[in-house]
Amino acid sequence: MKYRIVDTVLMALALWMCAGLALAADAQPQKAKPAKTAPAAKTAATNKKAPLPAPVLVDINSASREELKKLPGIGDAEADRIVAGRPYLSKAHLQTRNVLSPLVFQGLRDLVVARQKDAKFGKASK
Repeated sequence: MKYRIVDTVLMALALWMCAGLALAADAQPQKAKPAKTAPAAKTAATNKKAPLPAPVLVDINSASREELKKLPGIGDAEADRIVAGRPYLSKAHLQTRNVLSPLVFQGLRDLVVARQKDAKFGKASK
C-alpha cells in the first residue's frame, strides 16, 4: 500500500513535468522562413546610412541668451540665470551652483561646453 502511493505520486509528477515541457515547446515562436534576398551588393548599399552630423556645442560662457534658449529645457528664466552666473569652469557648475535642475542638466549636458578665454580664470585676454 505504501509503495502504491509513492508510485502514484511519482507517476503524477512525471506526467506534470512532461506536460510542462510540452507547453514550453509550444510556447516557443516558430521561425519564419526567410524571404528571398537580393544580392549582397545591393543590400549592403541600402543598409549604409549617412553619418549623422556632429551636434554643435554651445559655450555657456559666451553664448547669447537666444542661443541658450534653443537648448532643450532652457527658457527665459534659465537663460538669464546662466548668463548671470558666468564664468563657469565646467559645465557641471550649472548643476552644482543650482543654476539648473538635475533633470534639465542631464538633458543638455552633451550639448554644452564651458570654454575658457585664457589660463587665468575670470580675466578675458586682450
